[in-house]
Amino acid sequence: QVQLVESGGGLVQAGGSLRLSCAATGNTFLIKRMGWYRQAPGKPRELVADISGGGDTTNYADSVKGRFTLSRDNAKKTVSLEMSSLKSEDTAVYYCNTVPGPIWNWGQGTQVTVSS
Repeated sequence: QVQLVESGGGLVQAGGSLRLSCAATGNTFLIKRMGWYRQAPGKPRELVADISGGGDTTNYADSVKGRFTLSRDNAKKTVSLEMSSLKSEDTAVYYCNTVPGPIWNWGQGTQVTVSS
């Protein structure tokens, strides 16, 4: 079973930037399409961005397109989400997992709070 550990969240002012990182154990990570999901209070978890196993294709939700950039380093088994021009509506707990999926247990997530 792959374990996922998210980090990099924090409190930032609107318009600021953060870089989230997801570290995975296990070799099956290397062939999986991975994504970042987020869950705001009182809302369902949603997929915001995903990346192919080789890192050559990415998809973004309309709400983050042009502001978030997803990348992965398979040698380090990490998936990173660079977030800029943050808005208050980006406030949520962010998680990584497979896409489509998820098929692995959720990690603890990392809290992103954007103050306006």
